[in-house]
Amino acid sequence: MSIWQAIMMGLIQGLGEFLPISSSGHLVLAPWIFDWEVPGLTFDIALHMGTLLAVLLYFWKDWVNLLKAAFSRRDNENRNIFWYLVFGSIPAAIVGFLFDDFIENALRSPLIVGVMLILFGILLYLSDKTRQIRKLDNMNLRDALLIGAAQAIALIPGVSRSGVTITAARYFSYTREEAARFSFLLSTPVIFGAGVLKMVDLSPAEINLPFIVGVLVSAIVGLLSISFLLRFVKRCSFKVFVGYRIILGLLIIFLYLFYFNM
Repeated sequence: MSIWQAIMMGLIQGLGEFLPISSSGHLVLAPWIFDWEVPGLTFDIALHMGTLLAVLLYFWKDWVNLLKAAFSRRDNENRNIFWYLVFGSIPAAIVGFLFDDFIENALRSPLIVGVMLILFGILLYLSDKTRQIRKLDNMNLRDALLIGAAQAIALIPGVSRSGVTITAARYFSYTREEAARFSFLLSTPVIFGAGVLKMVDLSPAEINLPFIVGVLVSAIVGLLSISFLLRFVKRCSFKVFVGYRIILGLLIIFLYLFYFNM
C-alpha cells in the first residue's frame, strides 16, 4: 500500500467510524471504485487502532469516571452507564466472534453496501423525528441491550455502527447529543475487542510506514469527527447524513448494475 492510499483509507475510517455514514461500507467501496488492491489484515488493524485511540483520547475523562464508579456506591449515574455499556457490548461481541469470517467473505459486495446505506439512512431519518426528552441518567437495561443489538447489525458493511446505534437510541427518545455520546462510548469496547483479536496475527515486521500513517490519520480525523458531530447535533438534525447515504447508495447500485458489471 502506498502512503497516499494509507492517508485516504485513514481519512475514510476516521470520518466513517463516527459519522453515521459507515466506515466499513466506504472501505469496501474505495478499492472497488479506484481499483486499489484490497487492504489486508495488517492495515485493518492500523485503522482500528487509530479510531480506538481517537475515542479514548476524546472520552478519557468519561472512562476514568466510569471505571471509578463501576464498583462504587457514590456515583450511581456513572456506575449504571458503565454496566449498560458492558451489557450493550455483548451482542456485537457474540455476533462478531461467531460470524466475522462469514461477514468478511460474503457481505462485502458493493451492492449490499449500497442497499444498506439507503435502508439504514431512511431508518435514521425516521428515528430522528421522535421526541428529544431522555438523557443517559434515565437509561435502563432494556435500552442498553437493544442499542447493543443494533450495534451488532453494523458488522454488515454499509449499515454504520454510529448510525445504527444513534438510530436505536433516538427511537427510545434520547436526545441527539445523548444518543451520539452513548454511541461513541459504546464503540470503545467493540473497537478494542476487534483490534485485540486481529493483533494476535500481527508480526512486528508488518508495522511499517503505511501502517503508522494509517493509525495517525484515522486517529486525528476520528478526533475531529467526534468533536464535530457532538457540536453539530446540538443544533441540527441528521438529514444531511441521510441525504448523503441515499444519494451515495443509489449511485453505487447504479454503477454496480450498469457500469462495473458490463
